[in-house]
Amino acid sequence: MKDLSLRPAPLPNFNRLRQVLALGIALSLPGCGLFTDSPHYRGIAVSDHDLKELVVGTSLQADVQALLGPPTFHEEFNDNNWVYVSQITKMRIGQTEGVAQQQVVTLSFDNTGVLRKISKDGLKDRVDVAMDSATTPVPGGSASLVQQIIGGVGSYNPGLGGSGAGQGNAGAGALGGPGAGSSGNGF
Repeated sequence: MKDLSLRPAPLPNFNRLRQVLALGIALSLPGCGLFTDSPHYRGIAVSDHDLKELVVGTSLQADVQALLGPPTFHEEFNDNNWVYVSQITKMRIGQTEGVAQQQVVTLSFDNTGVLRKISKDGLKDRVDVAMDSATTPVPGGSASLVQQIIGGVGSYNPGLGGSGAGQGNAGAGALGGPGAGSSGNGF
């Protein structure tokens, strides 16, 4: 005789489902790295430890250069002001680059090369300068595609240098640069 009693249906194997789910999550996590950008370090970062080694009234330009390296730039109208700039930038949403941290250290020297002043500015002191979207005019105007093709005829130079006429500076004479002379060597 058959047993007609009610038996519960077999339960699905949840252990197997958990393993598959854990494997899927583990394999998808490395892809999350595609959505974050690592920071980009630019410039010469001057640490507080390095600044403490500099002594106003005693340190010389040679001492500073040996400790910090050459400056990012010298101020335009005062060559005795050395500026060290460092930035940490990261990509923001929309693929625009944003400044996360910025440090500007200005070292002022007197005419004898002795350090006279140290100033340090951060991101809060930064002034944003809007870029002008206008284009810079180029002498000669804009050339059409046909003018560019015809203008390039005869300026092909497969060699590097040489002493013959037209070598090394071919085509530059058309722009008024080196090669405009009749000898082809820029004179």
